[in-house]
Amino acid sequence: MSAFQDPLASEGRHAEEADETTAPVWSVFGDLMAGLVGAFVLVFIGVLLTQIDLVNSLQTEIERRQQEEARRMALEKALAVPLASGRITLDNGRIGISGSVLFDLNSARLRPEGEQLLQALVPPLRVYLEERDDMLMVSGFTDDRPVSAANTQFRDNLDLSAQRALTVTRALIDHGMPRSRLFSAAFGAEQPVASNADEKGRALNRRVEMAPVPRASQRPADPSS
Repeated sequence: MSAFQDPLASEGRHAEEADETTAPVWSVFGDLMAGLVGAFVLVFIGVLLTQIDLVNSLQTEIERRQQEEARRMALEKALAVPLASGRITLDNGRIGISGSVLFDLNSARLRPEGEQLLQALVPPLRVYLEERDDMLMVSGFTDDRPVSAANTQFRDNLDLSAQRALTVTRALIDHGMPRSRLFSAAFGAEQPVASNADEKGRALNRRVEMAPVPRASQRPADPSS
């Protein structure tokens, strides 16, 4: 047996051993890079989906505001004559009528001037509501002064505001507004638009407001009920 080894054979064995050592390293590196690329793709998709949701939400909000602005302009156009006369106000889609125009103090009986105003409001409001299939909410408000103890017709301001809202609702119906388009609400001294510290502010708080609102969508009947 020869004491000398073939140098070429020895070098070949060393090369094979180096290849066997290097191969697992490249395999691990490849798996790591694949994992990083996968994670990057997932993060990118997540960011992209978030951006799409933000764009859709922004577009929805823009469309909603455009619709509200169109409704406001249409309402202003429908009520141009009474608005120009100063007999009503229009703020954010709410039609305001001073209580002094409609009623005497602590009364729910319509004044002749108030009756005439409501009669004039019915035709343009009816057209507006029917074109959009909206309803009209009639709301009564008072100042914060308690109802006089001598006035036994009303228990409190809530009762007074409810009776005034109902009086206006019935007057609108009498002058041609479909009953199905109306409903009333009472707020008493809640939701003041001015300070109740002086008579000027209290006069502004004694009011009736009318606001067009979308008709509630009809829900399908529950088969189990």
